[in-house]
Amino acid sequence: MSSKDIGFVGHGGRSIHERVAEYSKGEFSSLPSLELNSQQANECIGLGYGFFSPLEGFLNRNDTELVCNEMSLSDGTLWSIPINLNASYETLKTKGIREGEDIVLTYEKRPLALLSLEEMFDFDLEWMARKVYGTGDQKHPGVRRTLMQKGKFLSGKVELINEPRFRPPYDRFWLTPRQHFELYKMKGWQHIVAHQTRNVPHTGHEWLMKYCWFAANEDLPVDEPRTGVLVSAVIGEKRTGDYIDEAIVLGQAELGNAGYFNPNVFAVSLLLWDMRYAGPKEAVHHAIVRTNIGCTHHMFGRDHAGVGNFYKPYDAHYLLKEVKDRLRIRPIFMKENYYCTVCGEVTNGELDNHADKAQSFSGTLIRSILIDGVKPTRGLMRPEVFDRVMEASEKYGMGSPFVTEEYLRSRPPIFTLDEGKGGD
Repeated sequence: MSSKDIGFVGHGGRSIHERVAEYSKGEFSSLPSLELNSQQANECIGLGYGFFSPLEGFLNRNDTELVCNEMSLSDGTLWSIPINLNASYETLKTKGIREGEDIVLTYEKRPLALLSLEEMFDFDLEWMARKVYGTGDQKHPGVRRTLMQKGKFLSGKVELINEPRFRPPYDRFWLTPRQHFELYKMKGWQHIVAHQTRNVPHTGHEWLMKYCWFAANEDLPVDEPRTGVLVSAVIGEKRTGDYIDEAIVLGQAELGNAGYFNPNVFAVSLLLWDMRYAGPKEAVHHAIVRTNIGCTHHMFGRDHAGVGNFYKPYDAHYLLKEVKDRLRIRPIFMKENYYCTVCGEVTNGELDNHADKAQSFSGTLIRSILIDGVKPTRGLMRPEVFDRVMEASEKYGMGSPFVTEEYLRSRPPIFTLDEGKGGD
């Protein structure tokens, strides 16, 4: 397999490598193939480009056990979420897949990656769920996802043989780790603070990003800070009621387009990742991935990557503080904020004494505003952002900024794959 050092150091102090090659149509027709679902395809792309450095492929049994039990790879590198590939017993038997062979991994019936299969193994999924999510309750979406896996796990190195082609509007926001580093060099950024999001932005998010921009300037020259805010929007599997992906990226980008951020200090890119809602452990994973796209700082707010009441509001902060010496990125911890009608600004309970006059940025409130289609006050959401979200809902969401069953059935794929180079 080919491996190209892109010249930058990522998580664990390892150089980040791209494992990407072109293929000719029909080149791998003699090899067994395995069709991937969207999550598996996203993870192949993450492995191939180096988003998951130092991983070179899907985890083997030993590393899977260590990640679940100790948040560590076999070489001692911090890792918090197992990256596994599973296939049913029936599929493995029908395809004649065996250890020691190369396997073509396909998506939408087209080759995506080549797996050098090293090991196939069974695993205790209930034990995995409890270790990763801290619960075995199937009301937790990550637990359900884990327990739905069938058959065996397949481990081995992965090489992309077909680069994804992103459709509009995603093509404007897709950057590989190498391209992220090129962006920072072009903008002259020395510090980059990541904002993880799967939402459209309200002014609470904007305030969070601006505060963290100042926090990330702590050791840079006063007259030339050279710090940028990177909105890293998570794009992946959707559930009904989530924001549609198009509204997320276009709404976030509008903060820069409308001048609420100077374009010299602001950028938006997307991350292919299917949320596990693993709370603290997923927060660590987000820190690792953002390290591999060159971020030096990462903001973490209330209930980061949580769901329901499975985690306490600031559990992610506590775990990140425990492991910060094993990270190359600096966490910036933020408390929950609100719009204070007395102060006339976004603040939080640590800074003012008007909690009884607070207007919360609750998901229910923002959702009701968007459903009603009535432009909110500037204290809650920028009018330009609201307009862009409404435009996206009409163009992509069948009239809604939220995922519906109709949206899931009819939306085109985020990316496509070509048919290979050259002849047969």
